Amino acid sequence: MPSLLDDLAWRGLVHQLTDHEAIPQRLEGGPVVLYIGFDPTADSLHVGSLQQLAMLRRFQEAGHRPIALLGGGTGMIGDPSGKSEERQLLGRDELEANKAGIAEQMGRFLDVGGNSGAILADNADWLGQANLLDFLRDVGKLFSVNEMVRKDSVRERLEGREQGLSFTEFSYMLLQAWDFLELHDRYGCEMQLGGSDQWGNITEGVDLIRRRRGVKAFGLTSPLVTKADGTKFGKTESGNVWLDPKRTSPYAFFQFWLRSSDADAGHYLRRFTFLPRPRIEELDAATTDHPERREAQRALAREVTSMIHGPDEARRAEEAAAVLFTDAISGLDAKTLDSVLADAPTTSLAGSTLETGVPVVDALIESGLASSRREARQLLSQGSVYVNGHRIDEERSLSVKDALHGRWIVIRKGKANQHVLVVES
Repeated sequence: MPSLLDDLAWRGLVHQLTDHEAIPQRLEGGPVVLYIGFDPTADSLHVGSLQQLAMLRRFQEAGHRPIALLGGGTGMIGDPSGKSEERQLLGRDELEANKAGIAEQMGRFLDVGGNSGAILADNADWLGQANLLDFLRDVGKLFSVNEMVRKDSVRERLEGREQGLSFTEFSYMLLQAWDFLELHDRYGCEMQLGGSDQWGNITEGVDLIRRRRGVKAFGLTSPLVTKADGTKFGKTESGNVWLDPKRTSPYAFFQFWLRSSDADAGHYLRRFTFLPRPRIEELDAATTDHPERREAQRALAREVTSMIHGPDEARRAEEAAAVLFTDAISGLDAKTLDSVLADAPTTSLAGSTLETGVPVVDALIESGLASSRREARQLLSQGSVYVNGHRIDEERSLSVKDALHGRWIVIRKGKANQHVLVVES
């Protein structure tokens, strides 16, 4: 059976190690306490944070003890790593609300509690009580500005003349190093994990523990996630894909993964799911042999949606996706249908007009599916028009009976060109 580190390497989750010989030995030598920090910049994590959450869970399932560190203190400053401009500073009330939302998500993802369970910590507990002079004497004294400005996260910002780097953000590296030292003292934390953009911050923490406590600490980074074409992962036209169902519905979440390209699917299966290697390799082969079946994408969407929203929501999302372009769409409940149609183009329709009937030809023009009455009638004669998944091959009027749950009429042209008429009271 492969070691944890071997499995992480196969999944593409190992980028840098602070000690290539000592880390494998330490991980094999017994439980290790390790941590990853999450700054509460919003009241929910998004899929960009999912790789690191999954890393904590992988270590926990291998017998180690993870710490998910909320940046209640550092979140008031903002990490400059990977950013081209300074973050907007958050107010205390907003920060507290964000922390509560993220802590709830972490508690569902990790096995928390007990003597060996995951720890949820908040660096505001020590940074909020810090004395400036003590901090400068005990921590700042040990850092060389010459060395700090050579770090990628600092150098890239300093070279950008317009953006620059404020002293506030420049201090972030010291605060994160202090976090590592504090977690070492409180919980015996020996290792910090993070994305490759955190390498400079992590190595400073490792060095601070060596200088202040005379013991060895470790760091491990994972590559940042990007799409195969090099574009940013986790963004859609409507913005971030969130883990909170109030921000991104389970259906939209499922669809995000289902739409992964063939080039990305195997890559994401390794990084974001806990499927075993033989199953992932089987799905790789399926993508090569029968890409039109999209088996890897369906497995990816099913696994990640189940992990975040539960198997019932994953099943509902998958069923909804399967019937979206069939007459079975009329059987979906209102909540699921609302999620299914959330990204579709819409046109408002006064409910009173349905009482007298709306000619489907007019609806096709109003929705933009046809540019003229002639085109609309031609589409009808060709059998290319569908209302709520049912083919319409002759002119008729839409009525109240066509409104699914009294709210939606779904008109489709051809196989996939869909438009929703939203009935307004």
